Amino acid sequence: MSEIRVTVNGRARDGAGVGPHTRLLDWLRGEGLTGAKEGCAEGECGACAVLVARPDGEGRSRWTSVNACLPPAAAFDGQEVVTAEGLGAAGGTGTPAALHPVQQEMAVRGGSQCGYCTPGFVCSMAAEYYRPEREAPGAAAEAQTGTEVTGEEHAAGHECGPNGFDLHALSGNLCRCTGYRPIRDAAYALGAPAEADPLLRRQDRPAQPATPTRVEADGARFVRPGSLEELFEHLEGTSDAQLVAGSTDAGVGVNIQHARPPLTLAVDRLEQLRTLEVGPARIEIGAALSLSEVERGLAGRVPLLDQLFPQFASRLIRNAATFGGNLGTGSPIGDSAPALLALGASVVLASAEGEREVPLDEYYTGYRQSVRRPGEIIRAVRIPLPQARHSAFHKIAKRRFDDISSVAVGIAVHVEDGTVTSARIGLGGVAATPIRAHGPERILSGAPWNRDTVLAAAAALAGEGTPIDDHRASARYRSAMLEQALLKFWAQHAPAPDLEVSR
Repeated sequence: MSEIRVTVNGRARDGAGVGPHTRLLDWLRGEGLTGAKEGCAEGECGACAVLVARPDGEGRSRWTSVNACLPPAAAFDGQEVVTAEGLGAAGGTGTPAALHPVQQEMAVRGGSQCGYCTPGFVCSMAAEYYRPEREAPGAAAEAQTGTEVTGEEHAAGHECGPNGFDLHALSGNLCRCTGYRPIRDAAYALGAPAEADPLLRRQDRPAQPATPTRVEADGARFVRPGSLEELFEHLEGTSDAQLVAGSTDAGVGVNIQHARPPLTLAVDRLEQLRTLEVGPARIEIGAALSLSEVERGLAGRVPLLDQLFPQFASRLIRNAATFGGNLGTGSPIGDSAPALLALGASVVLASAEGEREVPLDEYYTGYRQSVRRPGEIIRAVRIPLPQARHSAFHKIAKRRFDDISSVAVGIAVHVEDGTVTSARIGLGGVAATPIRAHGPERILSGAPWNRDTVLAAAAALAGEGTPIDDHRASARYRSAMLEQALLKFWAQHAPAPDLEVSR
């Protein structure tokens, strides 16, 4: 067995005894760092959150919060991790006994009772505290004087306080005893990090480069290939290799379903899978870029994706999850596929023999099945340009955020001179695979953009797919939500005179 080496709270630690399926959480707790806890083991509660130094452009890094219960410890070989125990001394306070500003605010504002969830909240808050884009005008006067801070809705999924703190940075953290108001107050009371703060200054240096890694134990292997060519060599002749980037899906399989793949291949740091290119005819997104990285890199260029991102799980998950992983699982309720179908996206499949591009609406062949051949991987997702003028992503779930969808609908409609020139509708949760709603698309395309056209298309949309009854929703409810999604889209994008008539 090869040992890994991870820098934790500023000290290099040898990962003796770490196996291919040893979780980061278990290894950290075995090292005596027991602040991170296991709550759900599925990435929903955030009790296990830690900070990781991730690349952030040329010569910089970014403290990123991730769930420690999902990824294997071997995936952090050569990387830097900070736990709640390491924040105090590292946060510019000088002594291990001192509190980090985030910890201090949580303490004085009553943000903790039993304390089980507190270390996870603290790590997620610290990632937002150090976020370079956060506007920090100084002390939050309202919070300091004890007056209620209501926050402000800046954009979908971004509720920001007077100090620029995005409250949805905590969307993946759950508390069952304190109540969220004092936690919010603590977040909104944070000022800017001190200039001498070591964790702040650390972001001015690049993250450690990925380390080729190989760990073996009990007949299983974890391998981080050093190149795409090496990855293809490992894939040759095997059909049971598990590719992981953020491990947000594979980690659940390990924890809940006790999956133990004989070969795990980490692809998250392969540069060929981490591209983001915006050209005149298309946007290409590397399959191993995290959704948070894609969101920052696109910077609002794709409005439909801006609606998707806040509804895709939580910030903790988006900091690790990828388009490649979400599409590669083939889940019929994955959130990204309906949005990408509406955008007319395609996937670039790569193997040792070369590359081929497949439209996403031709990619899936059955439940969790696709046209991907043995030895092929998803290298990138391509979105054609220009985009439709009107677009939306509607997710119907029991919770507004951090939930699995009952139905998901992506809609993109282009209108010229009152006529629909193109329409694409992607659906999730109503068939064995994500699908396009070809019937309603045909009704819309070439027709006047008016209420009668939309009513006809919405009625047809209710009949799309083969929805089923399950514990999330009934088939009848799913069909009704499809119809309502297009009617809501019309209410949002109708010409003003038609909207007045419809009232």
